[in-house]
Amino acid sequence: MLLNKRNNSFVNSILIISILLGCTTASAQEKTMLLKNGYLHTGNGDIIASAAIGIKNGTIVLLKNSLAYSHSVSDWDTIIDLKGKHVYPGFVAANSTLGLTEIDAVRATRDFHETGIYNPHVRSQIAYNVESEVIRTVRSNGVLLCQPTPRGGVISGTSSIMAMDGWNWEDATILANDGVHINWPNSTQRMADNRAIQEKSKDYGTQKQELYSFFEAASSYASTKKPEKDLRYEAMTDCFREKKRVYFHADDLQQLNDIIDFVQYFKLSAPVIVGGYDAALVARKLKDAKIAVMLYRPHSLPKREEEAVNQPYSTAFKLQEEGVLFCIQNEGDMEAMNARNLPFLAGTAHAYGLTEEQAIAAVSLNACKIIGIDKKYGSIETGKSATLFVSDGNALDMRTNNVTFALIDGKIVDLGNKQKDLYIKYKQKYQQGIK
Repeated sequence: MLLNKRNNSFVNSILIISILLGCTTASAQEKTMLLKNGYLHTGNGDIIASAAIGIKNGTIVLLKNSLAYSHSVSDWDTIIDLKGKHVYPGFVAANSTLGLTEIDAVRATRDFHETGIYNPHVRSQIAYNVESEVIRTVRSNGVLLCQPTPRGGVISGTSSIMAMDGWNWEDATILANDGVHINWPNSTQRMADNRAIQEKSKDYGTQKQELYSFFEAASSYASTKKPEKDLRYEAMTDCFREKKRVYFHADDLQQLNDIIDFVQYFKLSAPVIVGGYDAALVARKLKDAKIAVMLYRPHSLPKREEEAVNQPYSTAFKLQEEGVLFCIQNEGDMEAMNARNLPFLAGTAHAYGLTEEQAIAAVSLNACKIIGIDKKYGSIETGKSATLFVSDGNALDMRTNNVTFALIDGKIVDLGNKQKDLYIKYKQKYQQGIK
């Protein structure tokens, strides 16, 4: 695989590369590398069946067709022949508690829910744990970037964009304090007997007005001189200066319509709907209002009895048809651990309407556009960060996804994890016939 070494195993080749480059997890990548003969999914919809990808100082400096590109061995410190393996941009776990929780059943390991109702000043960035064993497991499936997001209250706090590798949270930070997260009030409530039938919430109008009042106060604070600093309003200031996004967590049609009005009233820039179960019903309005959607996990059951069982699977295609910018995220039960299944959520959306490249974009470039890092991440293009991974087969298919090599900003990522270690350990046990 490595041109200047003879190896029978791709994995062994990667280990040798690490040694040659003096590279360990989170180390700087200053030498040049050429990946050739890979089946490249760029993330922006293009495919190069046999690609040559040149990397220098963590940046992609060359992107050519391997069959038409002649290279000199002396031009590159390391050359890897991928032999037809699939190459993808690093997938993005948007709106996740990755790095903020380790064991959901143990309160001491959950660091994503702060006391209080209005907490825009609470930041996930400094709570991000780069040593998380969950992160090691998730990134071994090609998920290399994440957006640790606080939970709870009306305004949960402020998220940041983090790499899933690094020495500490400072080292892992890609974009600090990218946006404030708001849990829009529920417009409906379940019947007293907890049936699936829902009725209009009696408190919805009041709760919505309280949110308007808070934003009015924050907007006034942002536009006037402050005799005293208020941390909550200070955290909201950039939302009115087009420097910080506002993420609205909501699903129902009434909520979505009211959020569109809210965004237009306060003239918020880059607003995002998180969840958006009924987004397809107002897709045209969302597009006209330039509101992106972080779509709920496709592996869900319908919310209403009259809906088709495949309703959650096909929503992505409906938004794609209407031209709404969207990505797929995994909020829900055990979301940090289940983030490893993000590629397969995109695979399901592919099976129900999206093309394969559209499905890839839904967990890579589209996500980066929505969270504001697409100039550097999300696709494999010259001038962008070398954040990518190599899989033996189709990464969206659980039967063929087998990630063997990954880079974050040009750094080789350790793809080992506790589950793999246990698999190897007990595989040897049973091979030896030990009971």
